[in-house]
Amino acid sequence: MTETTESAIGSLSFDDALAELQRTVAELETGGLPLERSIALYERGVALHERCAALLAEAELKVQQLVTRAGGALSTIDVRPEDAREVE
Repeated sequence: MTETTESAIGSLSFDDALAELQRTVAELETGGLPLERSIALYERGVALHERCAALLAEAELKVQQLVTRAGGALSTIDVRPEDAREVE
């Protein structure tokens, strides 16, 4: 996969990446594609799946990192998956 393709996938929102993944899977499921095209689509599908999984992990962390402030108001702490701490 090219660097441009990887950076393009890395900038997709969750909804866009999921829609593109669904289109990619549908094209693969039609069958009858040349081997090279099938491999390229499979690689793209893997990259799109990884993007969706990363965005879901980030969203889950944001939910887990909710902190109750004084007065009961909730706020989120902006964390990246690699900076996450275990929530008890």
